[in-house]
Amino acid sequence: MKKTIFMITITIVSKMIRLIQTYFINFFPNKLRKTNKKILIVLSLMTTILLLSLTTSFVIAQSVTITEEKRPGLVEEEFIYLSTPYPQCHASTIVESDKGTLLAAWFGGRHEGHANVGIWLARKINGKWSKPVEVANGKQEDGKSFPCWNPVLFQPTSGSLMLFFKVGPDPQKWWGEWMISNDDGVTWTNRQKLPNSFIGPVKNKPVEINGVIFCPSSREKGAAWQIHLESSSDNGKTWSSTQPLNSTEQGGAIQPSILVYPNKNNPNENNSNVTLQMIARNRNGNGSLWQTWSEDQGKTWSPIKPLALPNPNSGTDAVTLKDGRQLLIYNHTNNTEDKNFFPRNREMLNLAVSKDGNDWQQIATIECTPTAEFSYPAIIQTKDGMVHAVYTWNRRLIKHIVLNPKLL
Repeated sequence: MKKTIFMITITIVSKMIRLIQTYFINFFPNKLRKTNKKILIVLSLMTTILLLSLTTSFVIAQSVTITEEKRPGLVEEEFIYLSTPYPQCHASTIVESDKGTLLAAWFGGRHEGHANVGIWLARKINGKWSKPVEVANGKQEDGKSFPCWNPVLFQPTSGSLMLFFKVGPDPQKWWGEWMISNDDGVTWTNRQKLPNSFIGPVKNKPVEINGVIFCPSSREKGAAWQIHLESSSDNGKTWSSTQPLNSTEQGGAIQPSILVYPNKNNPNENNSNVTLQMIARNRNGNGSLWQTWSEDQGKTWSPIKPLALPNPNSGTDAVTLKDGRQLLIYNHTNNTEDKNFFPRNREMLNLAVSKDGNDWQQIATIECTPTAEFSYPAIIQTKDGMVHAVYTWNRRLIKHIVLNPKLL
């Protein structure tokens, strides 16, 4: 019904523009018409602006109205920016620095995979996001340019703020790079490739346990999508990696996130022994998310198995809350070609919660709009206990939301 009313409004406004133009052309003498030409231009411009405003308002209002009653805990939502020099963006990441500053980064350019795609970053200062700046691009010393991909921000317990990202023609041939900031993300230095073809965190944030940084990672080699874990115990000076955690026959799994639980089988006094769970994207768009568990600090992992939540072959993220619950942000849909089915693919973005990582409950619908895309979320909990998430909004904008976990 809303869409019908909107289309009628658009039709009426369009006809108004034509009527104004026809009126001036047919009923004013040439001299007077020239005098009033500026008025015609202004009126047409104002009508066009109204038309564009109605379009934007409709898309935003429709998405909010559909999900308003299903968004418990939502206390703030905003776009990080409204205008940039590039037409598309994707794959955002968010972090709280050791000084308490929020930073977000994403890749932006002509389109995903284009050589001019770089890594862009904004900082939230005094309640407002700064103007986005490009902090990395794929220009090489030999003059070639490659696209940048999937930035990941991370603040270790001690040490410099880190920004990981990928560079290369496509996900099968990209390589991992990273750089650091010692001034709260204002400037970035010491850009370098990760050693031995390491990827770093492929999409989602690392977790730090007992001084070891664990990076959830994956590789895409044709139909073989495999997850693995990379780690560093010296803030990135040296790295180690597990073998792939799923075979090519087990189904495609990429872009995992890490959740942390107390290790009930091997507890110790300071609770430094933990159980880890990785949740990964499923290449089969009509399947479920993948999961795997480790009881020995990430050294060995269980065979991957389905998690009882759908996945339309789209990225997710998750965070372990301070109260012990696990919070997942994801698309609770499947990838269907039936255009009459709604919601499908990346048209809906959701939250699910779990106490044990096995039983999950969908608790919120953040976005839900036909033919739209809400995807590749990143989620964190800040020192004040609030939950922050960022995600792709129709490949045009990056949206930031704040949630109160006590209301979830």
